[in-house]
Amino acid sequence: MLQNPTTKYRAFPPVDLPDRQWPGRTITAPPVWMSTDLRDGNQSLFEPMNGERKMRMFRTLCQVGFKQIEVAFPSASQTEFDFVRSLIEGGNIPADVTIEVLTQSREHLIRRTMESLKGARRAIVHVYNATAPVFREVVFGMQKAEIVELALQAVRLIKQLAAEQPETEFTLEYSPEVFSSTEPEFALEICNAVTAEWGATPTNKVILNLPATVEGSMPNVYADQIEWMLRNLDRRDSIILSLHPHNDRGTAVAAAELGLLAGADRVEGCLFGNGERTGNVDIVTLALNLYTQGVAPGLDFSDINAVARTVEYCNQLPIHPRHPYVGDLVFTAFSGSHQDAIKKGLAAQKPDTIWDVPYMPIDPADLGRSYDSVIRVNSQSGKGGVAYLMEVEYGVVMPRRLQVEFSGEVQAYTDAHGGEMTALDIWKLFDATYLHAEDAAMRYVDHHLFEATAPGKKHVQGIDLQLEVAGQAVHLKGLGNGPIDAAVHALQSAGVRVQVRSFEERSTKASQQAGDAQACAFLELAVEGDSTERFGVGLDSNIVTASLQALVSGVNRLGLQLAEQTTELEDAAA
Repeated sequence: MLQNPTTKYRAFPPVDLPDRQWPGRTITAPPVWMSTDLRDGNQSLFEPMNGERKMRMFRTLCQVGFKQIEVAFPSASQTEFDFVRSLIEGGNIPADVTIEVLTQSREHLIRRTMESLKGARRAIVHVYNATAPVFREVVFGMQKAEIVELALQAVRLIKQLAAEQPETEFTLEYSPEVFSSTEPEFALEICNAVTAEWGATPTNKVILNLPATVEGSMPNVYADQIEWMLRNLDRRDSIILSLHPHNDRGTAVAAAELGLLAGADRVEGCLFGNGERTGNVDIVTLALNLYTQGVAPGLDFSDINAVARTVEYCNQLPIHPRHPYVGDLVFTAFSGSHQDAIKKGLAAQKPDTIWDVPYMPIDPADLGRSYDSVIRVNSQSGKGGVAYLMEVEYGVVMPRRLQVEFSGEVQAYTDAHGGEMTALDIWKLFDATYLHAEDAAMRYVDHHLFEATAPGKKHVQGIDLQLEVAGQAVHLKGLGNGPIDAAVHALQSAGVRVQVRSFEERSTKASQQAGDAQACAFLELAVEGDSTERFGVGLDSNIVTASLQALVSGVNRLGLQLAEQTTELEDAAA
C-alpha cells in the first residue's frame, strides 16, 4: 500500500504570479531547436554510440534541419573528445550548423573541452553547475555564494580561453541545475551574475538554459517559473532563453509547450525523447504538435520512417509501436467504429483542403507514411475496417448490407482463431465464403442466352444455365425480362424458390493485388416466405457471367438445393 504522500514527498510551491500572461498566448512560430541526442541521449544508453553510429546520427540531425547540435561531453572520455575532433578536422560540419559541447564548472574539464574545439568555425560552450537546495546542501555542502562564485569562475575561464582561439566564434550557454527546483530568486541571481560576467549584449547573446533536469511539478508551474524569470532577468535583449525539460512525470512535451507560451526562445531535447530515466523532451512530438496547429516547425520529418530507423540503429533501442506520430501502430485502427469513421473520412477528404479525418490528427502522407496500415482487422474490428481493406487492397467496393454480413463472417473467424487478420487473410475468407466455397451445393459452369417469345407475343430473354451438382452436369432453362430474371425462373422451375431483393454491379478498382479491373456483381437474395437474406457475389470479366455466379453463390449461402432427381430437373426445364 502506498504511503501518505503528504509526509513522504515535497510539493514544490508555485511561483507567485497572479497576473500570468502565458495562458492567453498562442504559439505562432517554432523555437530554436537544439538536439542533444549525441550528448544527453547518448549518455543514457546502456551501450553508448561508437564513432560510426555517432556520425550517422549527426548527419541525420543535419538532414532533418537542426542548426544547433550538442555533439559531445569532450572531457568525459577520449571517445567523446575524438568525435568532436573528427567533426572539425574531417570537415563534417555544414556551414549553417553550430556544434555545442557540455562541461561541468571545473577548470581541468573546461580546458579539455575548449581544446576539443580548436579550429571550429562556431561553437556553443555549455557549462552548468548545481543550484538546487538538495545539491547545494547534500551533494556539495556549499553555500549560495560559493555556488555563484563557482559559476563565475567557469565563465571567466571560458572567456579567457575563447579569446585565445579567435578563429572560433564562441557562444556561452549556462544552465543552473536543477532550475525547476531552485528557489526562483536564487536562479535569477546566478543567471544575472553569469550574463554580466560574460558581458552579454544584443550582438553577443548568452543562452540561459533553464532545465527541469528532474521534472518535479506540473507543467503550468514550469511555465510560471519561465515567465517570472523573463520578467525579472537583466539584459533580456541579450539573452536566448532555452528550455530543457525531462519527462519524469510524463509531461515534458506539455512543459515545453507551456514554456514556449511563457516566452522561451529555444528548446533542447532528443528525437523521440531518449534520455536519462524517462527521457528528455521529445522533439519529434513537440515539432509535429506545432505542425498540426498550423505552425511550420522548421524541421523536416517528411520521411519519418527513415529517421526512426536511424535512431533505432544508433541508440540500439526500439521505438514503442504507440509512440506519437512514428510508432508502427499510431495510424492503425482496430476498433470497428473507428475504422468506419476513418473510411468515411478518407473518402470525403478532398485534396488541398483542411485535413479533417476522424481519429487522425495528422495526414500520414505528410510524414511519408502510407495508408496501407491505417485500418487493420482483429476481433475488435467492424465492417468499416473490413470494407476499407477490401476496397484498397482488392478493389472490391461492397454494398453496405454486404459489409454488415461479411463483417460477421470476419468476426466469427477472429473469435475462433484469434489474432489479427491481414488484407490477404480477409480476401481468402471472402473468396471462400462467396466465390469458391468448398461446401457449395451447386456450382456455376456456363450459360447460353437466347431470344424467345412468351405467351402474348412478348419478347423475353431465355437462358440455358449449366450447373454442377454433386459432380453431375445439370441444364436448366428459364425465361425472363433479362438474364438474371431468366436464371431465377430456371431455378424456380427446379424447386429453388429464391427471390432477388437487390442487385448491384460494379467494376472493381484495379489494385496491385487484384490486377486488372473486373466486373463484380452483388445479389441480395431471400427465400419465398422467409425473412432470411443472404448475399451472393460473382467476379468475372463479363458482367452477365458475374451476375449468374452471384446468383448461384447466394443460393448456396441460403442453403437451398435443387430437387434430388437430375433427370426430372432436366425434363422440367425442358
